[in-house]
Amino acid sequence: MLNIFSLVNGRLVQEEIDSLEELTRFQPIWVDLESPTLQEKRWIKQHYGLSIPEDAMDDDIEESARFYEEDNGELHIRSDFLIDDDEDPRSVRVAFILNQHNAELKSRGVLFSIHDEDIPVFRLLRLRARRAPGLIEDAKEVLLALFDADVEYSADTLEGIYDDLKKVSSQVLEGHMTDDYAQHVLADIARQEDLNGRIRRNMLDTRRAVSFMMRSKMLDAEQFEDARQILRDIESLDSHTQFLFDKINFLMDATVGFLNINQNKIIKIFSVASVALLPPTLIASVYGMNFRVMPELEWQHGYAYAIGLMVASAVVPMLYFRKRGWLK
Repeated sequence: MLNIFSLVNGRLVQEEIDSLEELTRFQPIWVDLESPTLQEKRWIKQHYGLSIPEDAMDDDIEESARFYEEDNGELHIRSDFLIDDDEDPRSVRVAFILNQHNAELKSRGVLFSIHDEDIPVFRLLRLRARRAPGLIEDAKEVLLALFDADVEYSADTLEGIYDDLKKVSSQVLEGHMTDDYAQHVLADIARQEDLNGRIRRNMLDTRRAVSFMMRSKMLDAEQFEDARQILRDIESLDSHTQFLFDKINFLMDATVGFLNINQNKIIKIFSVASVALLPPTLIASVYGMNFRVMPELEWQHGYAYAIGLMVASAVVPMLYFRKRGWLK
């Protein structure tokens, strides 16, 4: 899918392009390629003289492979954007290309973004830019606004994690937890921990991208201050993610502690039963000996006496354990 965004009366106007002829009729500041086909890449090459690298969305983590400037003036940035999906939270790699200096190419002043799937942050920016005139003035502000929206989206996701952990916390601290329920709680905590980790990694990646933009001296004074504000927001989110990690670890330890308590209760019951059955076992062993001279062998009520003695020797310890509260 090939979408272009032009400035009309201070607002971003979106157009979906289906042919090269349509592309030539517009002068956009942002060209967004979602899962681009080979034909769409050829249109970009023919009209803008821009070649989209085949490895544009590879998972390289080295800064030299993700943030660099070509000899022709093209600035390349590869950054991750969060998708908070209930079933499959993930980060999506987006490749940005921006030509600021090479006036020989039509791509000058146009931001190109390439990604494999639709991203909530992109939808959020499109909605805001349509409703708020003057929010976007050039391609650099589109890029900064995307990073700013990504930070805000991550902050909203962190608030959702905290709300979920509050529910889990109330469940854990009730104190009445079965093993099956504890497994459900542990799975929920693990999901929140994974999402919190993804947010922290995503913020680290955004910090690197914004810092690269500041070092490249591509921003004017106002945009530079906006970039600094984004970095300050990221710093505040870092401390919040650490707080959530601590809360997650506490809930994890508390849940595992309840599981251990339940297991100890089972072991205690078996231990009490074993101790209670020791006297009857001893009695049965004594009367099971095959010596020739045993007085009770000729006793008419010997069997009933032995059974009663074994029952009494089992009941007395159980009553004692119950009185001490060891059977609870």
